[in-house]
Amino acid sequence: MGLVWIVPVSGVVAVIFAMYLMWDVLRRDTGSDRMKDIADRILEGAKAFISRQYRTIAILALFAAVAIALVLALVTKIPPDINGDGITTGDNADKIGLGWRTAVAFLVGAFCSGLAGIVGMYVSVKANLRTAAAATRGLGPAVQTAMRGGAVSGFLIVALSLLGVTAMFYAFGGNSNPELAPFLIVGFGFGASFVALFSQLGGGIYTKAADMGADLVGKVEAGIPEDDPRNPAVIADLVGDNVGDCAGRGADLFESTAAENIGAMILGVVIYLAVKDVPGIPHPEYFVLFPLVVRSFGIFATALGILSIDAPIPFFRIKESSDPMGALNKGYFLAVIVSIAFLALSTNIMLGQGGIQWQYYFYAGLVGIATSVAFVFITQYYTEAKYRPVKDIANAAKTGPATTAVMGISVGFESTFFTAVVIGAALWASFWLGQQADIPGVTDARAGLFGTAVATMGMLMTAAYILAMDTFGPITDNANGVIEMSGNVGDVRRVTDRLDAVGNTTKALTKGYAVGSAGLAAFLLFFAYVDEVEKVLRVTDAAAIMRVDLSDVKVFIGALMGGMLVYLFSALAIRAVSKTAGAVIEEVRRQFHENPKIMTGEERPDYARCVDITARAGLREMVLPGVIAVAVPIIVGVVLRHEAMGAFLMIGTISGILLATVLNNSGGAWDNAKKFVESGAMRDEKGQVVLKGSQIHAAAVVGDTIGDPFKDTAGPSLHVLVKLLSTITLVLAPIFI
Repeated sequence: MGLVWIVPVSGVVAVIFAMYLMWDVLRRDTGSDRMKDIADRILEGAKAFISRQYRTIAILALFAAVAIALVLALVTKIPPDINGDGITTGDNADKIGLGWRTAVAFLVGAFCSGLAGIVGMYVSVKANLRTAAAATRGLGPAVQTAMRGGAVSGFLIVALSLLGVTAMFYAFGGNSNPELAPFLIVGFGFGASFVALFSQLGGGIYTKAADMGADLVGKVEAGIPEDDPRNPAVIADLVGDNVGDCAGRGADLFESTAAENIGAMILGVVIYLAVKDVPGIPHPEYFVLFPLVVRSFGIFATALGILSIDAPIPFFRIKESSDPMGALNKGYFLAVIVSIAFLALSTNIMLGQGGIQWQYYFYAGLVGIATSVAFVFITQYYTEAKYRPVKDIANAAKTGPATTAVMGISVGFESTFFTAVVIGAALWASFWLGQQADIPGVTDARAGLFGTAVATMGMLMTAAYILAMDTFGPITDNANGVIEMSGNVGDVRRVTDRLDAVGNTTKALTKGYAVGSAGLAAFLLFFAYVDEVEKVLRVTDAAAIMRVDLSDVKVFIGALMGGMLVYLFSALAIRAVSKTAGAVIEEVRRQFHENPKIMTGEERPDYARCVDITARAGLREMVLPGVIAVAVPIIVGVVLRHEAMGAFLMIGTISGILLATVLNNSGGAWDNAKKFVESGAMRDEKGQVVLKGSQIHAAAVVGDTIGDPFKDTAGPSLHVLVKLLSTITLVLAPIFI
């Protein structure tokens, strides 16, 4: 079937490539025995937390799956005609079929999402030691090791998402009923979102509580370095980088790619139904399958980008004087260029049937790719130390923590301007381009909507590379900690310090990328919900069309509740970090007070105690915001019905995207402002270098700790919340009508 064969092939290739990268990383030097001991402690703590966390999530997911099956089987008024017998109203067989299929898809999505998170965490822990050892040989080997370690996670996550959606599509009759299967597999996206929400919340609470405790007591009160082995919270902090930034973000990006893929396929169904009997279009199902194919080609493009890092070619070779971010950008742009070529091939063959002007969809895909590039640079501008926003925050630290905090919040609010403009321009351009495609029997509005779907898929073509850069961050952060705790200083520490600063930016890049893709996907997922509702409404009334009218009081209330949920959810996530961090701070102070020999280096602190405190609190505190995120949209849909749910979805999504931008960028800017001060690049009014332990440094640290729950707990969790709102409304739409 044309290019469809590339989907399973690319999925298998992605897994094989990830295995090769894992082999390549794990065979590298592991450094001294002291370094291996520290890395083993990090692995032990991460495994303990992940096993606890996913046992809890598994229990919640099983209960949710049973509830979904029962609700859809018992409450659905007009199920889809799953049996193909032409009977829908009151057909119990179809209701039961919808219930169990959605529940199975939910569990498969939940399992794959959890597996993606666990794999990401495990590989990052193994790669941080190898990166630390590689740093002793220079910048190039360290960058390559960290990036390949991150790419293992990136490629496995993309492969699991692609193969999972494809397998569920064909398992639920995609070959014979391509117009029905995408609606039956929305449970896959919901399951992925459900697990990702709790994974990101639990990991985010853990990592930032430990980080805040280690920073505020260790750096500010005790005046010791960030990863000093005398700090009882330092192992918990390093563990947190893996369970939050790797496991949590892995699950986050898995559910993003899965949900957006399914949403694009649902929009393709409308075009499929319109052109399936049109002469000259032999493969109308290509409109449903196109999202899978274009993402598959992205895997090959991204692999080339990864292999280019420190390749033995003059342009890609990393010198000791090179900017590590520049080296990563070169690989990224190589992946982008190859993706453009594959995008042209895909749109020409799959969307150019029957005289359709396929080139306009190619241009729409280019808009999506350009949007991803734009968000890379927007995020770099707001979070890299060489640009104005971070320097403004660093200068504000001269007058204390209050001005540092105010300036950081200002930077976050300012960044929403570019986020809104870029997303708005991308949606307008891709929608207009889609309208020009001239598809027989398809309205301009529907052709335009498919243009936004193509743009979203274009943006996702480089998802594996962006994921690799994300995991690069915690790997280099941990490598820096391993070097510090093992007593390696001098040139090695200067290398890992540079990588750590770049890692802060790459983590922020992924969040910016996630926000951008969420913005494009929000539109297509909203209309996927509209399609789901209209599909049911038209069974009883051919003239019925769903309208979201804000002059209707119920619809207005639904919109209000959508905006409220975003802020309530963020408040609960940040409060959870604050409460847990308080417990860590008290424990670190207790150990310093009761055992003065810790500060003299005569005795080792009780690392396990801090790890246990953060693990227990992280799991306990993740439940309330997670349950509220799931319960509120269900209550709104059941009480206020489907029109109000449409307003809830759209306003909640817009609010979530903008607030996530504020939290991510202000947090990233605060972090790198602290790094800027610690690098020795800042001077006071007398022209003297600002030193660690000074009042200016303390103010910068306070700003960084404020930003910690912003950028690594609430912000990333909002990415998941936005997708959860879409998937939960798609899955439960039959009971909202």
